[in-house]
Amino acid sequence: MILAVGDPAPAFTLAGPSGPITSADFAGRKLVLYFYPKDDTPGCTTEAVAFTALAGDFAAADTAILGVSKDSVTSHGKFATKHKLTITLGADEGEVTEAFGAWVAKSMYGKTYMGIERCTFLIGRDGRIAQIWRKVKVPGHADAVLAAARALP
Repeated sequence: MILAVGDPAPAFTLAGPSGPITSADFAGRKLVLYFYPKDDTPGCTTEAVAFTALAGDFAAADTAILGVSKDSVTSHGKFATKHKLTITLGADEGEVTEAFGAWVAKSMYGKTYMGIERCTFLIGRDGRIAQIWRKVKVPGHADAVLAAARALP
């Protein structure tokens, strides 16, 4: 199933640094849920650093930020410490990534493989998807998401 703007966001549970992170933890708030391929790679680092730099602005817009990959909680911790990330990173075993349609066929050097598509979902206070960005290009992305979060009641 492909998710669309207006659909209810799938409920989720992820492993986090202080225990489980669930969709219910964000009830009544806006949420930026972004999926990224791998901790500590150039594009993923740039994206996480950009969201961290704007974390105060997102908080002022009553919007939480949650990054998701299939890396472990330990890997997320090392990644966050190394790059001084203040955003929350959730570890997914695959169910959440699949529920949001972020687990896709990719190709590199003529080989096809399955992997996480860099994509972002803005979820409104009502738990519905307000905006979706697929095949994200990192430069300027966090700013665009912040503008959308500010515009969302």
